[in-house]
Amino acid sequence: MFTRFFAFAAATCVVLTTAGAVRADDVPSPSGDVILTVSGAPEAANVGDTIQFDRDTLAALGMETIETTTIWTEGPQTFEGVPLVNLVEMMGLSDGILSATAINDYAVEIPVEDAVEGGPIIAMTLNGEEMSVRDKGPLWVIYPYDSSSDYRTEVIYSRSIWQLDRISVVE
Repeated sequence: MFTRFFAFAAATCVVLTTAGAVRADDVPSPSGDVILTVSGAPEAANVGDTIQFDRDTLAALGMETIETTTIWTEGPQTFEGVPLVNLVEMMGLSDGILSATAINDYAVEIPVEDAVEGGPIIAMTLNGEEMSVRDKGPLWVIYPYDSSSDYRTEVIYSRSIWQLDRISVVE
């Protein structure tokens, strides 16, 4: 029964791309509240030596929708956010490690090789609503768990950081 559920969920996983790649030079300084700060990008900065994003500048990198189940929620959920591959490509990275840090300073390492088409997104909404800090927001790294058993491992679950607010390029 459990296997049948995941087969059904994988069959219903939806991924929609709505925008193309953006170069680091094209990211304007944020005009609203900063929700993500990226540091250590070798060729990119819009505020000092960091790239700072408000909701609009982050969304301008392109949005994607993933419908998937998670181990933290009940039933299929719809997440919308920026594909990690778009962020990595914008920074000009082809390898290395991203240190993703939450509001409470919890940090995980995400290899740049995870940033692939149809891979994880930096979710900005859950079921059409912005996520509050109380509900794992404002940003949550979500993998398309139902699309492949490769995304249903402890390693991947551990990389699914919520309350994300900082990313550092460490290698």
